[in-house]
Amino acid sequence: MRIGRREFLITSAIAAGSLHAAAGRLAADEKPTEKKFKKAVKIGMIRLKPESTLLEKLQLLKELGFDGVELDSPSQVTVEEARRAIGETGVKVPGVVDSVHWNQRLSDPSEEVRAKGLEALRTALKFCKEIGGTSVLLVPGKGTSDANYDQCWERSIAEIKKAIPQAEDLGIHILIENVWNDFLIDPRETARFIDACGSAIVGAHFDIGNAVRYSPPHEWIPILGQRIKKLDIKDYKRPAEGGNLGAGFSAKLLEGDVDWPRCMAELRKIGYSGWGCAEIQGGGREWLTDVASRMDKIFAS
Repeated sequence: MRIGRREFLITSAIAAGSLHAAAGRLAADEKPTEKKFKKAVKIGMIRLKPESTLLEKLQLLKELGFDGVELDSPSQVTVEEARRAIGETGVKVPGVVDSVHWNQRLSDPSEEVRAKGLEALRTALKFCKEIGGTSVLLVPGKGTSDANYDQCWERSIAEIKKAIPQAEDLGIHILIENVWNDFLIDPRETARFIDACGSAIVGAHFDIGNAVRYSPPHEWIPILGQRIKKLDIKDYKRPAEGGNLGAGFSAKLLEGDVDWPRCMAELRKIGYSGWGCAEIQGGGREWLTDVASRMDKIFAS
């Protein structure tokens, strides 16, 4: 039976919607019950004494009103250490960040390098499950002289598909982050990439500040839609023409070019509720207190 292009597009859209509705069900346990948004920070943002333990860092977060922290994996933190700190403080680890995805890229031309990257992703998935998290943040590749856009696409999807059965068995999402990697810098391409992985277990860890360089982040949200399972919270101030692009990340939350009320409005439209994790410069008690206050204002906007 032949179907027209319009019917094919409608059928494809319905199928994609079904995949990500299923993803929402898989992620149901990460949805906050007592409030719409929960705030977290990346572990590297907590700047205490060099000898400070994970438990001490989580105790500080608890005092300051944070709900969670994202750890790195692979890392020196053991499952036992993480479980103890989580158990004694009540501070959750909603997800972990693949710690080698920039150096052992899934888009690398070397099969050996890609294999190491895949093994690290598998390690992160297992670690995340064992400490009660629900997702692994992944940068899928980087456009380079030996990995053009098409190669980056094909290589990284092939490796991600190898990890999908494990991720599905564990119930741990693989979440693609939008970064400055000369790859997936457009929301439609990012959505298409996620769908091409062929599983509802793959979604988006949407970094709001990272999007500013390419297009307003509030324009990404309706396009990514239900694919968004976690948020990174950062701001970005566009530099003057010819200025240092990286310097734009020094802007404090609420002091950059992100239109936070519009972002929050778009997030409400897609029914997002869940974790927002700050990914900005770190500091001690005073700095993190200010970060917590600014995140509260963002979520309330």
